[in-house]
Amino acid sequence: METSAQREADGTRPGRPAWELRPAEPADVEVIAELRATVMRADLERLGRFDAHRVRQRLRDAFSPRYTSVILSGGAFAGCVTLRPAEDGRWLEHFYLVPGLQGRGLGSAVLRTLLERADAEGTPVRLDVLRGSAARRLYERHGFAVESEDAIDVFMVRRPDAGGGAPAAQARRGA
Repeated sequence: METSAQREADGTRPGRPAWELRPAEPADVEVIAELRATVMRADLERLGRFDAHRVRQRLRDAFSPRYTSVILSGGAFAGCVTLRPAEDGRWLEHFYLVPGLQGRGLGSAVLRTLLERADAEGTPVRLDVLRGSAARRLYERHGFAVESEDAIDVFMVRRPDAGGGAPAAQARRGA
């Protein structure tokens, strides 16, 4: 498990809550399904795709505790993230933060940690984000680029050491 001291040292600014990752457990599925419904509602409604049951059920059907981490901030549930192995790298999925913690640097700190691990493995990371989602800007800041798009989703990829926020890549670029 990541320690709070490590989290403060690698990206959270003073005054920000310390955070850590812990392995997900099967019992986490319902709180994560509720968080998914909360954070995705506005984007899904904008796209005409919100269904209160379906948004939760899709998480339940895809939930994989083996590859999912629960994000804790100040010891409390703050969100989750899945980094699932795939044939061509890893897929970043189900990255949700409690709304009150969004926009405060926590998502960047968590993402930076996961991308540093992928960079160390030389592994590309892929994801998809809903069209028009504010989360796309977060991913672009961390080096993700659009691979393809459809009417609902934007598919993105980040190659190892793509930069956009990874400290090691910034150091190599002289930032």
